[in-house]
Formats: sequence, C-alpha cells, structure tokens
Amino acid sequence: MGMSVGPGEGEDESAISEINVVPLTDVMLVLLIIFLIAVPVVIQTVEVNLPSVRLLPTTTKPENVSLSIRAADNGTCEVFWGMTRVNSNEMLTRAIQHIEDEIERFGGAENMTEDDLPEVHIRGDVNTPWRCIGGPIFNMQQAGFTRVGFISEPAPGVGIQRL
Repeated sequence: MGMSVGPGEGEDESAISEINVVPLTDVMLVLLIIFLIAVPVVIQTVEVNLPSVRLLPTTTKPENVSLSIRAADNGTCEVFWGMTRVNSNEMLTRAIQHIEDEIERFGGAENMTEDDLPEVHIRGDVNTPWRCIGGPIFNMQQAGFTRVGFISEPAPGVGIQRL
C-alpha cells in the first residue's frame, strides 16, 4: 500500500488523479455483510409444502373428457369437447349428462369410488388468457367432475418419472 505525502524533488505540484479504492472496497464489503445478514431476517414467508414437479404419463380412459381451449382472433374463447366446439351452456349440459351416464353405468353412485369418476383433461394454448381456461374448469366442477388436469408438453430432454 503506497501513500503520497506531497511532491518530491523534481516533481510538479499537480492534483493527484488516482482514486483510492481501499475505502470504497471496505464500505462495499461492510454493506455486503449487512445485507447477507439482514435479508433473511426481513423476508418472511408462511411455510407451505409446495408440490414437487414431475412428469407422469397420462392414463387415458374412454370415459375421460378432453377439452381443448384457445383464444379466437376476435378476443373470444373457443372450447372444444373432443373435436366439437361448445359454448358454456352446452358444455355444462354435456358434462352433467356425462356424469349421470357414468353413475348409471355403475348402477348408482353408491357403487362408485372416487377412482371410478371420469376426469377432465384440459389442453390450453400457451397464448390463451386465464379467463378462457378458468370458466370451463368452473363449469366442469359445477357439473360434478372432481378431477381436472392439464395436458402439457414436457421440455425437450426431460424424461418421464415412473412411480
């Protein structure tokens, strides 16, 4: 560490243009230590168990309902039951009828378990606004479907976990 106390013999008396970075470094290190200690204390969150992300192969049963949802060019939502386009009322009517048919097939609700109930599989376009997807979810749950899942495309190179 060098220190300049003034002009020596044969030197000009001019302003020192060199910046002393030692105090700046000291201040930065002190601030770093303060923030490393203070940030975990300040940021407090409620402890929750978040679901782990894993890809499971979808088991398709014939009684499951497949909905495809996308936003139309005019700002409306398009919902397809299989390959048939349906509006909100048609979807609710078809969903109720589908649940009733399944209950009848099993000989009554008392003969069914939760695993026997059909599921809804939703394929939503990535550019579809949430309002287009939330409405059909609400309609299907209102009709009696307890399991609603989303079909997604896994990232390239990501394998499927088998349980």
